[in-house]
Amino acid sequence: MSATTAEIAMLRRRYLLMATSIFVLDLSITLLFSFLSGAWGNAWRTMGAGLILLLAFNWTISSRLFAPIQDFLHGRVAFDSIQRRLTQLPLLSAARVGSMAFLAWTFRLSLPWWSTSELPPPTILDFTVTTLVLTVFYFTFTYFVVSDYLATLCSFIFERFGENLGLFFGSYRQKLMVALLVISIGPLAAILADLYSYEGSQLHFEILVDVASAAMGVALSAFFIMRSFLRPLRILSNAMGEVASGNLGVRVAVTSNDEAGEVTTRFNAMVEGLRERERIRETFGRYVDENVAATILARQGESSGEIGEATILFTDIAGFTTIAEHLGPSELVAVLNEYLETVLEPIRRHGGVVNTFIGDGLFASFNMPLACPDHACAAVQAAIDIQRAVGARTFGDFGVALATRIGISTGPVIGGSVGAGQRMSYTLLGDTVNLAARLETLNKDHGTRILVSQSTRHACGERFAFASLGAVMVRGRSEQIAVFTPDPNLQEPSP
Repeated sequence: MSATTAEIAMLRRRYLLMATSIFVLDLSITLLFSFLSGAWGNAWRTMGAGLILLLAFNWTISSRLFAPIQDFLHGRVAFDSIQRRLTQLPLLSAARVGSMAFLAWTFRLSLPWWSTSELPPPTILDFTVTTLVLTVFYFTFTYFVVSDYLATLCSFIFERFGENLGLFFGSYRQKLMVALLVISIGPLAAILADLYSYEGSQLHFEILVDVASAAMGVALSAFFIMRSFLRPLRILSNAMGEVASGNLGVRVAVTSNDEAGEVTTRFNAMVEGLRERERIRETFGRYVDENVAATILARQGESSGEIGEATILFTDIAGFTTIAEHLGPSELVAVLNEYLETVLEPIRRHGGVVNTFIGDGLFASFNMPLACPDHACAAVQAAIDIQRAVGARTFGDFGVALATRIGISTGPVIGGSVGAGQRMSYTLLGDTVNLAARLETLNKDHGTRILVSQSTRHACGERFAFASLGAVMVRGRSEQIAVFTPDPNLQEPSP
């Protein structure tokens, strides 16, 4: 989205008004001085100095300062080329106002020395202190007024162009220190200079002028100072509340050129990291059980493993290679996705989690990484339900019938995050896992659909009716093991 010509003109006009707003305050101070002193003879000179320097000349210089930003808003230059100008806009504007304020007040306060004036000339001390205090005050006022405008400009650029400040030249500490010094020490310095410079009615007059000017100027300055300090924090606080409520779509405009802006940038980076973390979790959840994904993320960075008792279940499609030869790629994927959805439902319903998909099969676990009471029975019941669900339907548009082989084993397993660098994954290791995989393959030799180890058979007790297939040799083992198969026809349907 881009900015319209009218919006750009409005932003430019608003900046120029903010940058030259010091003229209104300056005019008020000079009118107040003329009113209290009754010295209207030189009013045209004092007001003319402000009109020329703080309005006309300042307007021209400010227009040039804003020109690169205006080029960006029109799409003529890239954001990176104007980012430094953008972040330094308050300082550059204030520095120019400060130099012009110094010239204006040097001219005004020196008038009694070289021209006809109704007022006595100031002392050197009063001349010096007043000139410096007002110069610093005008600088500070303009800095915070333009900083307040910068927040609006940065918000507009963020909303329309998606760009945020990335350069920070301001200092929150220095801003706060200058603001406090100008508001508190400035007026006191001017009054002290009066006390050491004048006596009698002249002293009373000078103090009255200083106090009245300070009351007016400090009130206006305090308003913009508070807005400049508090607006970024308020925006950031609201965004943090959104994140706390679960909204990770938040991205905040950086509206300050100091540490508050840096914190906002880091907040955006943090939320982006959280969004990425959530995307990873959701992506894992599409292909691997969400609970496993959550465990992977929670244990990220942990190198130590854990040992626990679990039941491992492997599945595979019988004759899948032959089936795949007669199906096109899209049909094959559709069939496989429907099949895996059918297999996943009983596993999840009985408390298991899928750790990995292996081609046309999967590797599921019960009791690790998530607790599953009576995990051996849960795994066997899930296997029986899988056989019933798969056998009761066909898959894909062509109605492909599939047969599933399942191997189950119970015993100690090792769980932990393994991998290298940023490629880490939570997995289960151990002889129990290997045996379940071997049992799944042994179904081919015995013409069975489910094979379980003796440890699983023993853990299930009398819950299921098992048929013993005797002792068999399993690849990777030197001794024969006893294997069993549950008879689905003799089992009660799962609740």
